[in-house]
Amino acid sequence: MSEALARAEAMIREACGERLRTAFPLAPLTTFRIGGPASLYLELASDRDLEVVGDAVRRTDLPVLVIGKGSNLLIADRGFAGIVLRLGRSFRWAARDGDRLSAGAATPLPALAGVAMRQGLSGLEFGVAIPATLGGAVRMNAGAHGGEIAGIASSIEVFELRTGKGRSIAGAEAGFGYRRSSLPAGTVVTGAALALTPAPDEQIRASMEGAREWRRQTQPLAEPNCGSVFTNPPGAHAAELIEGAGAKGLSVGGASVSAKHANFIVTSAGATAADVVELIQRVQAVVARRSGVRLETEVHMAGEFDRG
Repeated sequence: MSEALARAEAMIREACGERLRTAFPLAPLTTFRIGGPASLYLELASDRDLEVVGDAVRRTDLPVLVIGKGSNLLIADRGFAGIVLRLGRSFRWAARDGDRLSAGAATPLPALAGVAMRQGLSGLEFGVAIPATLGGAVRMNAGAHGGEIAGIASSIEVFELRTGKGRSIAGAEAGFGYRRSSLPAGTVVTGAALALTPAPDEQIRASMEGAREWRRQTQPLAEPNCGSVFTNPPGAHAAELIEGAGAKGLSVGGASVSAKHANFIVTSAGATAADVVELIQRVQAVVARRSGVRLETEVHMAGEFDRG
């Protein structure tokens, strides 16, 4: 263990005790189910934990990774040589204030969509089919079925590890773009308020069931995957470009392009993160040769990868 990691471990352990884990396996926390361990791992129980970690980060300059539901994430086979954080139960809550629905960042987006439905609030139906926490959805501006977080985020609560302070950011100032935000690294999303619209329960329920059924019909839910691997290029769909280039079903080791949806990579027993990266590069190459389009990845890669 490096000197910086040893210092960070001592600082965090003094406050958090055995809740701080070392060489902690991350694969079970991701929807890909692959990847190596975290050098240091902590499930955050309170704002005080954030302050402690922030102090350690400022003193050691170690990299930090925040994991929500672990979708849209590929961990390197060597793991993550830094601090991995996951928000605990105290960050999983929801409350209504008029037509706004506020929630902690650890709240699963499908569950929050269900809360909105029971409150007769529309606008979050698209979230019922997205396997993400609210925090992860905010950071990547998750969306589907014509809706996205950018369209409903009223305010975002964050904790800045580098300054040790929490603050509120207006949704319009989060720098939302297509499947991204401009929230800086080292900023932990702790909650958000969503501006929704009253609507009949049956209308909301029907929209949510339509989203669920679409996902069941079109996505490889029975196999480990990270969700969409590539963003859609302007005026095109990544899946159509991949299929048109003959890359549907292409495989490397234990990773393969899904036969059900070409913008999904699925993994089997024995798959490695290196398999996934090589497959991504092969798909990019064949699509570029066929259409001239360079597909950009949506999946976030964490850790040290060998780049081909």
